[in-house]
Order: sequence, then C-alpha cells, then structure tokens
Amino acid sequence: MLWLSLSLFVSLANAKPLVARWDNMKLKHGWETLPAHWVPIGAAPEGATIDLHIKLKSADADALIGTLLEVSDPSHERYGKHLSKEEVAELVAPHSDTHAIVASWLAAHNIAARPAFNGDWLQLDAVPIETANALLDASYQLYEHPSTGETLLRTQSYSLPAALHGHVSVVAPTTFFGTPQAMRATSRVEENTKVVQEDVLRAQALSPDAVPSSCASTITPSCLKALYNTTGFTPAATNRNILAVAGYLQEFANQADLTTFANRFLTGASSATFGTVLINGGQNSQNNPGVEANLDIQYTTGMSFPTPQIYYSTGGSPPFISDDNTPTNTNEPYLNFLDTFIAQSPLPQTLTTSYGDDEQTVPLDFATEVCNLFAQLGTMGTSVMFSSGDFGVGGGDCQTNTSPRKVQFQPIFPATCPFVTSVGGTTSVNPEVAASLSSGGFSNYFAQPSYQTSSVATFLNAIGTQFNGLFNRTGRGFPDVAAQAEHFQVVIGGRVGSVAGTSCSSPTVAGVVSLLNDFRLSEGKSSLGFLNPLLYSTGLSGLNDITSGSNPGCGTAGFTARAGWDPVTGLGTLDFGKLKALLG
Repeated sequence: MLWLSLSLFVSLANAKPLVARWDNMKLKHGWETLPAHWVPIGAAPEGATIDLHIKLKSADADALIGTLLEVSDPSHERYGKHLSKEEVAELVAPHSDTHAIVASWLAAHNIAARPAFNGDWLQLDAVPIETANALLDASYQLYEHPSTGETLLRTQSYSLPAALHGHVSVVAPTTFFGTPQAMRATSRVEENTKVVQEDVLRAQALSPDAVPSSCASTITPSCLKALYNTTGFTPAATNRNILAVAGYLQEFANQADLTTFANRFLTGASSATFGTVLINGGQNSQNNPGVEANLDIQYTTGMSFPTPQIYYSTGGSPPFISDDNTPTNTNEPYLNFLDTFIAQSPLPQTLTTSYGDDEQTVPLDFATEVCNLFAQLGTMGTSVMFSSGDFGVGGGDCQTNTSPRKVQFQPIFPATCPFVTSVGGTTSVNPEVAASLSSGGFSNYFAQPSYQTSSVATFLNAIGTQFNGLFNRTGRGFPDVAAQAEHFQVVIGGRVGSVAGTSCSSPTVAGVVSLLNDFRLSEGKSSLGFLNPLLYSTGLSGLNDITSGSNPGCGTAGFTARAGWDPVTGLGTLDFGKLKALLG
C-alpha cells in the first residue's frame, strides 16, 4: 500500500494543528527504580538531538498475528502463502483518524516525520532534546553503564496526551535502557580447552548413527552435519535462498578468517564468502574481528555452504558524546536493525541473532512492538532464530526490579517473543544432553501461545509444584529447540579457539533451517517462514528429544530436561533428513 505511506507523509508535512488539549498528559511508561547498572551522570549536552520512533496502533489489532498463524500452520489452507511487504502494510495500517490526530500533535511542536517499517511507524529525525522533553513530558538526561563505559540519552518515564493513548503504542528510545554493549552476547571463549587445527572428519560421510566420540570435546561442522543429519545434502536454490546474521557490539565477521576456517574445516569451500550490510554506523574494517561475528558466519557457512550469507553489522553503541558533527543519539539496538532488514529485497528467508536482555529490563510496550515486527517477518516468509541465553534460569542474584524486590527466574528477551524460534543449548554426544548454560523458562510478558499449549502443559503437570512462585506458569515457554553449545572450533585472527554459548546453537539451527528452505524453494514451494506451529505439530517427529541435563541458576538446580518439551532444550534438536521427508 504505497499510497498509504505517501499520503501519511503528506498529511504529516502539511497538517494544521487541530483543536486538542495536548497539555492533558497521561503516563505511558515509567520505571519504579532506575534499571540496574545504569547511573545518571548529568544533563544532555547543549545542542543534543535524538531520533525517535513512534508506533501507531493498527486499526485491526488482531490481523497480523491471525494471518501469521494461518500461513505458518501446516494444517491450514493458507500454509506457506506468505505476504508481500505491501500486503503486510495493509494488515498493520493505522486507522485513518490516527494519521490526522498524530500529525496535529507533531505540528503543534513543529516536528516533521516520515513513515518507517511498513507504514505503522513514524520516524522523527534529530529532535532537539528540549523539544522531545516537551513532546513527551519527559526528562532526558545522560546515563552511564559503569562496566562498559557506555553512555546514552534516556528518560525514566514519559507521557503522551490522553487523546493519543488510543492511537500510539510506544515511543522509542525513551525508557528502554538496553543497548548493544549492555545486551548479553550469548557466547564466550573457552580458555584452556582443547582445540584442533583442522577437521580430520571432513572427508568422511558421517551419519547420525556414527558420530565420533571426539565430537564431545571439539565441535566442527562435520560433527554438526552428522548430529543433525545434513551430510550429503547440496543446496540447489542458491540463486534465491539467503541466510542472514544480525550482529551488534561494533562486531563484524572477517573474510580472511572465514577462508582459513573453510580450508581447515570444510571440503570444497575455499571460495566461501559473505556480504555485509552496515546499519547505523556498523563497522567492517576487517581488523580485530569479533568472536561472536566470526562464530556466527563460520557456522552458518559451515552448515549451509554455498548458500549466500549476509552479515548485518549494526552500530550505534559507542558512548554518546555529542559534538557539532554527531549531535544525535541513535542508540537503539532492535529498531535500527529491523528498519533496514524489513526493507531488504529480496528478503532473506532465514535470520539468526545471538543477543538478548533480561526481559524485565525491557519495557513491556516496547517488547511487544519489537516482537510484532518479528511477526511481520514471519508473515513475509522469514524464519527468525534467537539464542535463548547462557544463564540457565537466571544470572546474578535474580532480583526483580519491582518494589518490593524478590527472587524470580529471569527470562531473556527477544527469546521469549512467541513469534521467534528460541534456541537452547546441548552438549556431549551419544547421546546429547542439555548444556547447563542453556537459558530457558517462561515469559512474564507474553502469554503462552496456542501452538505450544499441549506440550507445555505436559511439562508443567510433570513438575507439579516445583519452583512455585519463581516463574509464570501461564507464560510463553522457551526455548523451542536446541543444538550444540560448547567446544565450537572458531578461527579468530587466524588462530583457532574454542567457543561456547547458545550463540553457537542459533547459527547451527539457522543453517539447518536454511537447508530446509533451500529444499522447499528448489521444489517450487514457499520458504518455511515462522517455524513454531510446524515444530510443535507435524514437525515433532523430525526432532530428536533431549531427556537429561538441567539449567541451574538463581540459586536453584533449575529445570530438568525430560521427555517432550522442556524449558532447557525445548522440543529437542533438528533432524534435517526427517524434516525434509516431512516437508517433501
């Protein structure tokens, strides 16, 4: 609906203020206490500006999710009939009255706006801080994260005119203090752990029934191909199938390291390469590559070569120090990436991301709208994977940030979003068991989606009253699936190191999913899109259940993996051969 975006732009540019009481402000969101680890350090520098995003409420609040579940349900007649960007824009379009009233409000403050995403968001560029404070009855100031040295402009609360609460869902950045450096990258280098300089198994056609015991201590692509039954499959739809990796923390993947990795750990892949898209000051100097970025691109390549890979390097995380050249605060980890990614043509069919925040640190309204953007990707045919986290049922003291504080398991966002596929971790072989680092549990924000009700109920009935009061029994359960998460052999700066974390698991699963997308596309079918309704129904027989191990945290033993779904390894690991047969 191009005409909608154009008409909205024109209305915002030309609208005259309507008669309205913009001074009748009503709180939209505020924190009871300042989010942990952030301290105020003073007023914004003179001349500072901030880029703002405004989410306009959709006229039909249920249309997007209803459509997503239909096109993702293998038993529905609409299965696989994904929507175009224009069709999604129509689904999420605001009510016509919304355009006029929001335009009037912005005009009263002499602010121009332009459409973003699929037309249901507005972007306000370089708004002076004093104007932003007046617009939102806010108090933007500088805050610092002492452990990272990062600073950013945020406000502990903001309000909207009462007349706008029925038209605007969220304004960002306002009260979300998460930034890429403060977000938790779900990987770590394993010091003093065995590494191998090359994969001696790569010339062998390993099967799931013959996974070498060496894979318990050193994971290579050959180990993963055997474990997840992809050995021998050659992608055929490489002219239209794309696998994307989202990166933050000023990290980028290094081409020389990928070439070294391919020569040492893959067969016939010395030509392996990847594209790079820079977002909001993302880096790609090819010096001092990131562990996370190299891990991701090496193992998506390792699982799916020669499928095209694209690494999205999203910046915005350096300390915010305003000057004449860079007066604008643009630290916004999710929206900056998604604004660019949704506009991609063609849109990658598979996306993996290995970052997350404690759910309680993300304002609910913001989390909801970011989650809905992932739902938009699903309706357009993109499968979205997020690592579940590396902190069991919770890291640190697990204190809530509400008053009075109490100990509670800490779920990880966006892994808790019901419209992404959350990936937990396993370790060992013959059999695989849950990795103790694997984050999992239940969302405090998102209700349990219908596609997993039966599976989660079986688990809850089995544990009875265990951990009562420490988690939300009616929340969305995560993770959904799992993959290996320890002892990954990664080339970093020309040298091989061992890496652990669900950052290893998510790109591994994404590689398998990309192969499934390749198979479907080469058969003239659609990509898989949102995976969960398939995984929890007919796809269940294509998974390997993990039935032992646990994820301790918060001073407890954590949940225990068991038959069926569990909040440690989800439904289990993917068997490509079985899933391919089911999807044929």
